[in-house]
Amino acid sequence: MATNLLVIQGELLKVEELRFTPAGIPILNLIIGHLSEQVEAGMKRRVECEVNAMVMGELAKTCQNLKAGTAVKAAGFLAKRGFKSTQLVMHINQLEKVSQG
Repeated sequence: MATNLLVIQGELLKVEELRFTPAGIPILNLIIGHLSEQVEAGMKRRVECEVNAMVMGELAKTCQNLKAGTAVKAAGFLAKRGFKSTQLVMHINQLEKVSQG
């Protein structure tokens, strides 16, 4: 099986209201902002991005009270936003608050 794993640390820029799928599964959409310095081809590079993400199931319920500005570390996988979409969204399996600094 091929590997599809994304781990990113950043700040919650947006936390939408908890909603439910037609099957009754809780779902929470988030945007994570990331800023870091990485080394690429032996040179330092500033990396700044926003990652669209979603949390489903019981984890969505426990994350619904998180606020924008919270520093987090998220782990999960990438998938298409929808059946006909080519836009990627991160599906979060693990989310933890981290101290900023």
